[in-house]
Amino acid sequence: MDHFQIHDGELYCEDVPLTAIAEAVGTPVYVYSRATLERHAQVFTEALSGLDNPWIAFALKSNPNLAVVKVLQRQGFGADVVSGGELARALAAGVEPEKIVFSGVGKTHVELIAGLDAGIGQFNLESEEEALDLAHIAEARGVSAACALRVNPDVDAGTHEKISTGKAENKFGVPISRAEELFAKLSERPGLHLRGVALHIGSQLSSLEPFEQAFAKLGSLIQTLRSQGHRITHADLGGGLGVPYKAGDVLPSPADYGAMVARVTRGWDVRLIFEPGRVISGNAGVLLTRVIRVKRGGNGPPFVVVDAAMNDLARPALYGAWHDFEAVRPNGTRMTANIVGPICETGDTFARDRDCDAVAKGDLAIFRTAGAYGATMASSYNSRGFVAEVLVDGDKFAVVADRILPETIFAAERVPEWL
Repeated sequence: MDHFQIHDGELYCEDVPLTAIAEAVGTPVYVYSRATLERHAQVFTEALSGLDNPWIAFALKSNPNLAVVKVLQRQGFGADVVSGGELARALAAGVEPEKIVFSGVGKTHVELIAGLDAGIGQFNLESEEEALDLAHIAEARGVSAACALRVNPDVDAGTHEKISTGKAENKFGVPISRAEELFAKLSERPGLHLRGVALHIGSQLSSLEPFEQAFAKLGSLIQTLRSQGHRITHADLGGGLGVPYKAGDVLPSPADYGAMVARVTRGWDVRLIFEPGRVISGNAGVLLTRVIRVKRGGNGPPFVVVDAAMNDLARPALYGAWHDFEAVRPNGTRMTANIVGPICETGDTFARDRDCDAVAKGDLAIFRTAGAYGATMASSYNSRGFVAEVLVDGDKFAVVADRILPETIFAAERVPEWL
C-alpha cells in the first residue's frame, strides 16, 4: 500500500494534490510520501519482530535524500552506506554512527579513515586487500575496527544481471571457499575486530528461494568458523527484497521474508543485520512529469513526449525497467503509446506500446515506484540539470532537494586562459 490515491478525480500524495506541487515547484519533480516511508519501515520492522534485536540499516544507495533518511532514522533505522559521501549523508541526517554499516568493494584509504573517525558500527570487508588496508590504518591509530567478512556464496538471485551481486563472477565479497583461510589470517590482526560474516546476493529478488540458499551457506560457514575457535557475533544478510512495479506482480512480503529468516537462522546465536532499500523507499515516491506534446508515430502508436527524461529516471534505459505511467487527472479513456523523454537518444524511452491513461499536451502524469534508484541515479546529460525533490507530510509539502539548473552546473566549469 502507498499514499498516492485518486480523490475527486485527481491524484493526491497523502492530502496534497499533485497539481499543487507541479504549480509550486515545476516539473519534472520527485514526490515522496512520509506516511508511506513510515508504514514500510514499520511493516519491515514488524516482520523481523521474532528475531533478537535485529539491526536494520537502510540502504542509502536506493534513496540518499537527507529528509528521507531522517524519516527512517526516526523509525529507528541505521544506514548501510557504500561511499564516503553516503557516510556523510547518514551522519548529517542524524543516524547514530554505531548503527552505520559500511559496505562496498572500492572503499578508498580516505573513506576507511572517515569510517574509523566516525566510529561506525561495522565495516563489511570485501577483499583481503581491503582488510589489510583497514588493519594498517587502525593499527597506526591504536584502535580495532569492528568488521565482518563479506562472502560471495555463488547463488544466482534470479534478478537482472546488472543488479546481481552474489554469483561467482560478480565483483562483490570474497569466494566463500576462501572464507576460512581469510578469517584465520585476518583475525590475527590487532586492528581488526573480525566478529562476523556478511553477504548480499542482489536487488529486486522475486523469490525467497535464492535467499534461503545463500543463508544456508552462511549458516554452515558460521558453524565451521566457530569450530575453528572464532567468535562470531554478527551476521549481515544484506537486502534485495523486491517490490511490485506493475499490476499483477506477486512478490514475497516482508512477513514471508521474516518468517523464512527466523526459520533458517534459528540457533545461529548472532545479531542479524539487514540492509533494506527498495522495499522501503520504492513505492514511497513518484516522478511527476508534464506532457510536452503527443507526436504522431510512423506506422505505430503515437509518441507521448514528457518533460522527464532518462537523465531523471535512468532505470528504463539501463535495465528495461517498468514504471507504471498514469495521468494525474484521468478522464477514463485509454490509449496505446510510446512514452519518451526529450533527450537526443533513442534510449530515452520509458515504455513502448504501453496501454495507459489517455493524455494530451500540458497534462500531468506520474511514473510510479520511483522512490528508489530514481533521483539518486540522475545525471545532467544533454545539459538538462537535476530534478527537484519534494516530501509530503499530510496536507503540507516541502522541497527537500532544489532543482539544479544547467547554468549552475556549468558555472562550476572553467575555460583555461590559453583558450
